[in-house]
Amino acid sequence: MQLYKKGKVKEVYEVCASEFEFLFTDQISVFDRVIPTNVPHKGETLCRTSAYWFKEAERQGFKTHFLKLSAPNRMRVRRVRIPSIDEKLDFKSKGHLIPLEVIARYYLAGSMHDRVKRGEVSPKSLGFKSDKVPEYGTELPEPFVEMTTKLEKVDRNLTPEEAMKIAALTKGELAQLRETVLKVDELMNKRVRSRGLIHVDGKKEFAFDGERAIMLVDTFGTADEDRFWELDKYEQGEFVELSKEFVRGHYRKTGYHDELQAARKASRPEPPIPALPPHVVGEVSRLYISLFERLTGEPFR
Repeated sequence: MQLYKKGKVKEVYEVCASEFEFLFTDQISVFDRVIPTNVPHKGETLCRTSAYWFKEAERQGFKTHFLKLSAPNRMRVRRVRIPSIDEKLDFKSKGHLIPLEVIARYYLAGSMHDRVKRGEVSPKSLGFKSDKVPEYGTELPEPFVEMTTKLEKVDRNLTPEEAMKIAALTKGELAQLRETVLKVDELMNKRVRSRGLIHVDGKKEFAFDGERAIMLVDTFGTADEDRFWELDKYEQGEFVELSKEFVRGHYRKTGYHDELQAARKASRPEPPIPALPPHVVGEVSRLYISLFERLTGEPFR
């Protein structure tokens, strides 16, 4: 197979005219930077977790690009075309990746909490009755769905109008993306809660098939794409991160995140991201394995 595209943590290979194969590496990225550290078993846990959710989504009638697991860290999928960043799509385009990431949030956490504190997002727009900033971890009155760019170097938030223009979507198609995310998450939220977890937020990606029907693609429901908390600890007022957010937290504590954001804001060269210390690598590897087992109900070995 020939390498078609190398992403931050995943490699895409050409199998034939109608199929791709994903290789999930043990690399890890945060803040759109690849960390110069491999996390043992990370790729396999993401691959197998995502395969589990694709199968569950298909049982509920959703169309996906998933075909099979060809190895513990390799996934065979239906092939779609990846448009270039400056390509002008139109309303008749089909068989291509939709250049958007669709994010659904159920609790006030992570970057959304930061945006609310900075005044970039009002609490009322999230469904709260007033504009008083809610506490970190507060459950949102209603799910909040937003979209960001997919193919740009650094993801940026989009208005619905911008999303429709970039991806050449009709209002109906945009609504379908939102509805699909919420319905898939309804299944996921119930499933993980029964296993002692809270699904805090997560992202999904989509493509049009050859008939311009929407299908779920890439990966979702994993420690990389989604945020999970311990349910019992949350009920005691504690937020135990069971996702890549654990790694983001490490770089926030060291001050790297503030340094990176300052450089980006000032349009300065971005500082190189330091490697993870060995003891953190071990913790992260154990986290990915444990979360895989809890999400899927399957043993890792």
